[in-house]
Amino acid sequence: MARLREHYEKTVKANLITKFGYKNVMAVPKLTKIVINMGVGEASQDRKKIEGAVDNLTAIAGQKPIITRSSKAIANFKLREGQPVGCTVTLRKTRMYEFLDRLVNVALPRVRDFRGLPPKSFDGSGNYNIGLKEQIVFPEINYDKIDKVRGMNITICTTAKTDEEAFALLEGFDLPFQKN
Repeated sequence: MARLREHYEKTVKANLITKFGYKNVMAVPKLTKIVINMGVGEASQDRKKIEGAVDNLTAIAGQKPIITRSSKAIANFKLREGQPVGCTVTLRKTRMYEFLDRLVNVALPRVRDFRGLPPKSFDGSGNYNIGLKEQIVFPEINYDKIDKVRGMNITICTTAKTDEEAFALLEGFDLPFQKN
């Protein structure tokens, strides 16, 4: 079992029950999935650009991402329908907990001028979004082999009904939120 999953079962779950007073154990919020998305706008001009992003995301997530394609043509961006525009990967269960562990303990401390995650990035229904400007904060990425520094969006999906419950859940996983 992943270290964070064990931490959730033993301490986080109990803390959430006492804080919010859940009557049923199944009502306690938990993580469902983590979605990592990397947009590659220049892939419409050069097909090789998407391969570099797929390789980076495979190294970071530990599983092969799918290539996302444009749903409609936009002439101003020189984009045709069906052209690759990015890649995305969905992590669940053990890989999800291992990725969150690496994100909190290894990647986020390596971000330059990091002052904590903003506590206002919740979507209103218990999901949290993190934007990273560069993929090189992950130790799996070899700095010499990357073709371009790309950003990524990380969405942490939970079963929490409110942002307050989701904040308490993610705080239990030691996500470094900003102190106001």
